[in-house]
Amino acid sequence: MSRKKANDEPIISLESTNAAISRPRLSKLIIKNFRCIGSTAVEIELDDIVVLVGPNNAGKSSILRAYEVVMSHGSNAGKLTINDFPHGKINPDALPEIELQTVVFDNTPGLRWIRTDDQTGEMFVRERWTWEGEGHPKRQGFDVEADEWVDNVPWGAPNVANARRPQPHMVDAFSDPSEQAKEIISIMMSVLDERIKSFKSVSNDDEEASEKSDYTLLLEKIEEIQQNIIQESQDEIDNAEREVSQIIDRVFPGYKVKFDARPQDELDKSISLFKANPQLLMGPEDGYQSAIERQGSGARRTLLWAALRFVSESQRSKKTASDRPHVLLLDEPELCLHPNAIREACRVLYDLPQRGNWQVMVTTHSPSFIDLSRNNTTIVRVERSSNGEISGTTLFRPSKVMLGEDDKQRLKLLNICDPHVAEFFFGGHSIIVEGDTEYTAFKYVIDSSPDEFKDVHIIRARGKDTIVSLIKILNHFGSSYSILHDSDRPYTNKLKVNGEPKKNKAWSTNEKIIEAVNLHNDLSKVRLLASVPNFEEAYFGEEVKGEKPYNALMTIREDAEAFGKIANVLRALVDHSLAVPKGCLEWKEMNNLLDALDGFPVESD
Repeated sequence: MSRKKANDEPIISLESTNAAISRPRLSKLIIKNFRCIGSTAVEIELDDIVVLVGPNNAGKSSILRAYEVVMSHGSNAGKLTINDFPHGKINPDALPEIELQTVVFDNTPGLRWIRTDDQTGEMFVRERWTWEGEGHPKRQGFDVEADEWVDNVPWGAPNVANARRPQPHMVDAFSDPSEQAKEIISIMMSVLDERIKSFKSVSNDDEEASEKSDYTLLLEKIEEIQQNIIQESQDEIDNAEREVSQIIDRVFPGYKVKFDARPQDELDKSISLFKANPQLLMGPEDGYQSAIERQGSGARRTLLWAALRFVSESQRSKKTASDRPHVLLLDEPELCLHPNAIREACRVLYDLPQRGNWQVMVTTHSPSFIDLSRNNTTIVRVERSSNGEISGTTLFRPSKVMLGEDDKQRLKLLNICDPHVAEFFFGGHSIIVEGDTEYTAFKYVIDSSPDEFKDVHIIRARGKDTIVSLIKILNHFGSSYSILHDSDRPYTNKLKVNGEPKKNKAWSTNEKIIEAVNLHNDLSKVRLLASVPNFEEAYFGEEVKGEKPYNALMTIREDAEAFGKIANVLRALVDHSLAVPKGCLEWKEMNNLLDALDGFPVESD
């Protein structure tokens, strides 16, 4: 049952009391007039893992800070300073505003707050935080019935709502060492606090055989002592109540004061089983071990991953309703880490939300922190326009890309082979190539003319089927891109048992490629070229079986004509208005490939 405030406005829990109802899901963050973000709102779709990419000084760190602010409403972390206002000035016409939208699965918040999304059918609640000056914000809820923002809010007071929202753990790129140490210890203590709660009692179906843990016995003893103290002090308490009531009665006739010590409430908070300021020490096993804040930046960040891994692996037991979720806000996690530590950090970050009690938001300049095979990741590119406005564009969300299981497996393997494959999320013109030979040749041309081919990203698919998976992702965020693949031949020179020619599997993949390309919402942004019948024969006049990348590299290094052919193909892939060079074909249907192959022999072994 909901408790009542003095004005009879119900205080409603953020979560349903029905265990079958899913926990509300934070779905969108909207930010205006905050730090470098101006009056054009930046919208961030939230997920278990949100990766913010983009150039330096584009506002990624400001988004992290905005998220921390709304998750910390009511605490000092929810206060703004003058530096959080645009240009460091308080402009009445451009005050900071942060909105949070939460998807709900029943009417627990109250029908007046719930709106249904016309496209997704999801029910969501809107809250807004605004600041007229430094300090704490004003929190409002959007009343659907009145169709306006009102001062009453869903889910009650900040301490009530925050107890159910994720607890933020902010780690800045260049945090003070002592602040980083505090965050690491906070993460470790969150586990210990939950462990303590689980020690209250151990029982089975036989109530008489129930055992009580040492922790439960300690709480009961404290309650007993508190009750004894109150009983022994009852005369003093009665006297104090009587005298204060007499004073109150003069102003409010008939009113009395009653002192309720409530010794049985929140007994857990009456004791501390650990030091007030716990520390973590680090150093050689047999040498000097110092506090975290005295370690190097790489060591502190590595220790952070160790703490997170401990959290994710030690909390796999069944989640209870009292567990408060957590959100980890990390600014450039790749800083100061060894390559091995970066790979471990990425794995830990993506594993954290699997428990269902952690959410992660990171800013990064490293493609190593993007795993396209995961189902719970949203990638947002944050950019600053020429007029200074910040925008956030959701580039990738698995639920919208509709990748199949085969796609995910191919992307997972590709990510293992080439952790930099996801560089196309960071901007530039993307060119998908089939294999190592094209990649090596194009990279050599780019290195030879860096000014001409600036901001061009070559994506090495390492297989024809993976091209299809990558096309689906690039189509999802409507980008301009190009593809170069081998046309291959319909048949090999091998024969079936009945004497018929054997079909070439690579040829059938061409149909999947054109089908995926045609799903782009603007086909003018895509150029699809095929080397006929393959890269080596098309541009070097001979088919090569072994050491293809090395042979291609040697050829274009020593043969100016061959270099020119490859450079022209690359130019045609970058600029879609240029003519298609000899040796490759721009195609739109399978018959185009068949016509181009007329006169070529079947594929040799």
